[in-house]
Order: sequence, then C-alpha cells, then structure tokens
Amino acid sequence: MTFGFAPSSAASLSPSLSASVASAHRVLEPAEWAAAGIPLLRNPREVVSGLHARHRPTPSTAVIAVLDPDDRLRASASFTRGSMPADGWMLRNALLAQLRRVVPHDLRRRTPVRTAVLLYCRDGDTRWTEEDGAWMWGLRDACTLHGLRCGAYITLARDGWQVLGEGRGGRRPNMDSAPEPFGTAESPPPSPRTGGAASEVLRRAVAR
Repeated sequence: MTFGFAPSSAASLSPSLSASVASAHRVLEPAEWAAAGIPLLRNPREVVSGLHARHRPTPSTAVIAVLDPDDRLRASASFTRGSMPADGWMLRNALLAQLRRVVPHDLRRRTPVRTAVLLYCRDGDTRWTEEDGAWMWGLRDACTLHGLRCGAYITLARDGWQVLGEGRGGRRPNMDSAPEPFGTAESPPPSPRTGGAASEVLRRAVAR
C-alpha cells in the first residue's frame, strides 16, 4: 500500500524531540494515523464528489461529514480555517462545534455506529504535511468527544483528491473542477434536526 505522505519537518529531528514537537502541536504523524485502524470508505470517490458538489470548497475550507453504517451521507458542514493556527486542539474545537450543529452526539452508545470523515481543500499537492497531521489529531479527538468513529481524512487540491493513509485518490473532482452530479452516497435526511447535507441552511455552516 502506498501512503502518499511527504516527510514532515519533525521527521528530521531526533525521535524524542520529534515526539515532543508532535505532542506540543497536537499532530498525528503518518505512522500513527496508519496504525489507528481508520475504517475504509466503500466508495471514496462518491463521497468526495458529493461533498464537493454540495460545499464547493475553496482553499482552506474544511468539510466535516457524518456517514451512517452504510456509508450514506447524513449530515455535513463546512467552514474556513482562516487565520486559525494549525494546532490540533483548536482545529478539534472547530470541528466539534460544527458536529454539534448538525448531528446529536452518540455518547450513550457502547460502540459508535456513525463515522465522521473530513475533507480539507488546500493548495499544494495531496501528500501529507504537518497541517494535515493537525487536522487528523483534531478529527480523531472531535469524534471521541461526539461519540463517533473517526473516519477518513481526505485532501482536495488542484491535482485531485487523496484519502491519506490509504493510497486511494483521483484527479476529479479537484479544487478547480465543476461540481459533478450527486451520487448515491446520501439518502434523504429523516428530519431537519439531523442536519442532512441537502439542507440549504446547513450546507454552508460557517464557524465564525
């Protein structure tokens, strides 16, 4: 399996110093993410195309989405990182705020049944960076605090998209491509309270 990771700046440091840097900045290194047992998406291109069509992400836009056990899209929200530093704790708080807006938590369940995935649109190529590591840390922690399974982290750039840690990706959609027709990854939301991705109000949920 190819992971498509570029070496982080911390990787050139000594092991103890590298671990200290990762902890201080709340970053997940590629090896940690690969060992986390992140569930595979059944049809990643369909999920990416659906989120791209609904949110039209531009650079520095994050799209957090919740999938049901059948990988159908139940809710999603997008926001721009803006001047927020690439610190996993702050990104976690931003993701958690969006999850709380669109879906009730599942903390009463013994085992999570819904999965959160994150699509992040950025400049550059689709290989791993320390910023991606901060998003991964934030996604994992936000899922724990909201009672969800931590799912895939996907980058979207001008040369295409990639599910980091899986080696799966494609050229379309990309940052500059026109939205494609909606796929079948989403079923109609059962009620407005669930914050279905088709909701006009929640499609553009922006963290202020």
